[in-house]
Amino acid sequence: MSLLVVNNLKKIYTTRFGGNQVMALSNVTFSVEEGEYVAIMGESGSGKTTLLNILASLDKPTSGEVLLNGQSFNQIKESGLSAFRRQHLGFVFQDFNLLDNFSIRDNIFLPLVLAGKHYEAMNEKLMPIAKKLEIMDILDKFPYEVSGGQKQRAAVARALITDPKIVLADEPTGALDSKATDHLLHLFSKINNEGQTILMVTHSTRAASHAKRILFIKDGEVYHQLYRGGMSQDTLHQKISETLSVLTSEGGSHE
Repeated sequence: MSLLVVNNLKKIYTTRFGGNQVMALSNVTFSVEEGEYVAIMGESGSGKTTLLNILASLDKPTSGEVLLNGQSFNQIKESGLSAFRRQHLGFVFQDFNLLDNFSIRDNIFLPLVLAGKHYEAMNEKLMPIAKKLEIMDILDKFPYEVSGGQKQRAAVARALITDPKIVLADEPTGALDSKATDHLLHLFSKINNEGQTILMVTHSTRAASHAKRILFIKDGEVYHQLYRGGMSQDTLHQKISETLSVLTSEGGSHE
């Protein structure tokens, strides 16, 4: 059984006064196996952010279904969604979403604090993650005292500390310079190779070339996908660039 199953998702937004309807997703179907590293790409307005919000249970589809480990999001009561997200999903955002008045350590602890965990248990979980992400020396600093790359690694630690079924990353390299980007992508690959499932929305061909599969979204549908297979990163990078060129050109047909 696939870890994540997306069946015939459709999302229609109605304008404020109900005059117009906008089709954000028209028929999205795919699955993600446990341990996969999947990147989702597409032009602005293609529907990938809407898709990520639905996968994060932050938005509901007009029709269709998302299942995580066999559990349908449609069957989760509104009152239980926050706990569901905390227990099963990890989030990494472009702008880090760290609280400036909390230390890096306390930012990482936040989802466990909300789950009612004790300090000793939280600290025990933090140490190996902080070591792996190379942030041991900044745990007692505040977000405004560290670099963008360090902030994002702290955000990754916060996502991992709950042992999520899947990490959802939204443009995780978007606010980073090239050196911090390379460092973060190397760590993502390392984390994935240790078994963590990752689904990442990105505009960056460089970031996507670290994934094992790339889904391309166009006009609210899955347009094409690439599998890394035995390709080198450079070859995959080139294939992604070629696919994006076709995707953005007029007359590109579905494959």
